[in-house]
Amino acid sequence: MKPSLLALRVLALAAAFSGTGIAFAATPPAPAVPPVKSPHFIASPAGLKALYPKQLHITQPDYVVYVPEVADDGANDTGNEHFLVFDGPGGSLMAVWTQSSVENFSPDTLADQHIVFARSTDEGVTWSKPRILAGPKKAGDGHMASWAYPLVSKRGRLYVLYSQSIGKSDSFVHHTAWIHGIFSDDAGATWSKPQNVPVARSINDNPDATMPPNMLCWQKPLRLGRDGKYFAGFTRWTSFAVRQPVPLKNLASADSRVEFMRFENVDDHPEPRALKISWFAANERALAVPFPGLPENSVCQEPSIVKLPDGRLFTVMRTGAGSPFWSVSADLGETWTQPRPLLRRDGGEPLLHPISPCPIYDVGGNEVGSGRYALFIHSHDNRSFKGYRPNPTVTGFNRRPIYLVPGRFQAGADQPVWFDEPKLFMDHDNVSLGKPGTNGRMDLSLYAGGTVRQGRPVLWYPDRKFFLLGRVIGNEWVARSTR
Repeated sequence: MKPSLLALRVLALAAAFSGTGIAFAATPPAPAVPPVKSPHFIASPAGLKALYPKQLHITQPDYVVYVPEVADDGANDTGNEHFLVFDGPGGSLMAVWTQSSVENFSPDTLADQHIVFARSTDEGVTWSKPRILAGPKKAGDGHMASWAYPLVSKRGRLYVLYSQSIGKSDSFVHHTAWIHGIFSDDAGATWSKPQNVPVARSINDNPDATMPPNMLCWQKPLRLGRDGKYFAGFTRWTSFAVRQPVPLKNLASADSRVEFMRFENVDDHPEPRALKISWFAANERALAVPFPGLPENSVCQEPSIVKLPDGRLFTVMRTGAGSPFWSVSADLGETWTQPRPLLRRDGGEPLLHPISPCPIYDVGGNEVGSGRYALFIHSHDNRSFKGYRPNPTVTGFNRRPIYLVPGRFQAGADQPVWFDEPKLFMDHDNVSLGKPGTNGRMDLSLYAGGTVRQGRPVLWYPDRKFFLLGRVIGNEWVARSTR
């Protein structure tokens, strides 16, 4: 059966704005054509490692956290993303991330995503060997575990929450999962057994209560909530049993909305199953941004949050509209304004960005409300991408380069953060990295995190979802423009 005109139109729009380079599921069969050999094909581990000396440093990192070993007797480790570095107990730096052979975005991909943990006792110069906390070391060892984030109590208990698949797929296989939690009272030396963390059901979840939700919290929770409690935003993808997004399933146009959560009792040291969570912007109040050409569908995802000097919270989200959108809360995250396109300043031009992470960080400290911010975007909406387009395509080729956009609080303005000109922060030289036997990936997708220690803001980021690195955001990047 030929796909409908609507399906083709929506797929074209999804491709135009997504920047993913990934076709996810149920796409129409392509006509039979002779295969084109990719110049980016990664033939062997040896060929991959020959790229390391140059590629490891091409984005100018100041820190190297992890370099894939690609060992036959080790864990599948050529996919590394959702990389969150945080302040651990005792003054250490810690990190959790999702590791795999390749991102498990398709039912056709062997499920091997797992959660790993590492720590540094010398301010990020060296890191411990990663330890698997949850999920399969190799495909076939169990259901995937993905998208972990940390919570550290005031007395030093370390919680890690993550998405635990049960082998069912309600929307996309790497999203459908229960939230599990583990904890450590000895700085990560030993860990508890996993427990299910209760989450609120939504009108956008599958009516079958045995089907897990499709939730993803991509930035670490910060103590920005009422009474200094941990607070975070997250994406909830709508169940296909509730709303079929288009005649063809595609992550770039599937209905998705932003909600928020506050952790009420982390400092009381409950078991993970007893964590109390309050939920905001839920159900009909979830933040939504219409997808171009399909206004009944929202594509609004991956919020990052900063505190403003006046005490309000400001969030930036990726969308399918060719630009990030923003919203503000005057009550510490309990209610939010209608999302609007992120502009350079009031009355200015929108900042361009495809469906790709666009985090914003406070360069004075994650929770201080300094009024100085660093926003990271690609500075194109994919349609305006003028970079290298490989043939055949390589995953994420247009999720680059990375521009840093300095932002400052503007008292009395409609949009409370105004931005200077984007500054080119990092890129690479069109070399793909990834699992041998594949074409690898080219994206600089910032499934990343930020820290500020000893006055030094650092962006911790995955390079092509392969290397895990850190780069100092020096004052020259966020100094006020004189133009």
